[in-house]
Amino acid sequence: MTPIAESNQKASRTGLVLHKATGYDLLLWLVTGGREQAFREKMLSLAHLQPGESVLDVGCGTGTLAILAKRQVELTGKVHGIDASSEMIARAEKKARKAGVDVAFKNAYAQSLPFRDACFDVVLTTVMLHHLPKKDRTELAGEIRRVLKPGGRVLAIDFGGPTKDRKSFLDHIHRRHGHVDFREIISLFSEAGLAIAESGAVGMRELHFVVATAPCCA
Repeated sequence: MTPIAESNQKASRTGLVLHKATGYDLLLWLVTGGREQAFREKMLSLAHLQPGESVLDVGCGTGTLAILAKRQVELTGKVHGIDASSEMIARAEKKARKAGVDVAFKNAYAQSLPFRDACFDVVLTTVMLHHLPKKDRTELAGEIRRVLKPGGRVLAIDFGGPTKDRKSFLDHIHRRHGHVDFREIISLFSEAGLAIAESGAVGMRELHFVVATAPCCA
């Protein structure tokens, strides 16, 4: 692994937690060729956010995706972001203030979301499932189902394609984490009571996605 990535990781009982927020942003800038916003916008387009919706970004990191989501749901919408790393949350709050957008960030674990039942229209989890052990992914799926409103939807994105013979810089960074088997993610969402609406390749690198919806009647 690179020195930045190596120092950026710390194991926890709830999976891998990233702590070096500045290094994390630098790493993303490098691997996206300075086009992180376009990278995030491509992923976010799969959520089909609408003005006025309430959104939760689980594993929000330094807040780039949550800030973009807030701009899409506009003033009438609400966006929350949670991350297990207090360093990531501190940087996310700083970035939101600089961007002039109102996003509520909180230091919390994905397996125990600090929100009431049925309070979000959309839950996002992007490129973080591979940090969690299988048991924690199961708990997260249940928590997502709990906080989604009837008819609400979840977008999950992670590395899920077949491994390549020729590795990219990003592949080497993530080699310790491995890929997520999206058949497993689909099963976890289904077992949690969510209906699979769409799944497939994102069209960038080896990223795959799944969109699932909560029943219209709780």
